[in-house]
Amino acid sequence: MDLRKLKTLIDLVSDSNVSELEITEPEGKVRIVKGSQAVVHSYAPAPAQAMAAAPQSQNAPQAAALAAPVEASVAESSELHTVKSPMVGTFYRSSSPGAKPFVEVGDMVKEGDTICIIEAMKILNEIEADKSGKVVQVMCENGQAVEYGQALLTIE
Repeated sequence: MDLRKLKTLIDLVSDSNVSELEITEPEGKVRIVKGSQAVVHSYAPAPAQAMAAAPQSQNAPQAAALAAPVEASVAESSELHTVKSPMVGTFYRSSSPGAKPFVEVGDMVKEGDTICIIEAMKILNEIEADKSGKVVQVMCENGQAVEYGQALLTIE
């Protein structure tokens, strides 16, 4: 599904009284549920089709390959919570290039605290912690392209 179409659907749900929207297309299925913030759940039929539907920069496949072992090792511990990217975009740890990062490893965060920014379509989206706890690991580099559902950091 086209990123612009997805953004339009998210805006439509957030600006209306609709609490849930599900769309099925040949390339996959998208479900948007309105809560305290809009959350997008996407189910693609095959990883190859998902990659073809959302082409990334040349570094994205390498970044995904590097992130895979880290995600697997973190998943082994049931006490850790993984914060995942709600969208495709560029990951930033701070509000500006020279500013202090929102969170560092070892910092305590509360649910709702801003933990990073993801830039998508020239819009800076603040990503908030969905759980309180201690930041154990930051899995993305500043300026790295991230995909929907990619692990950003873990909270203990």
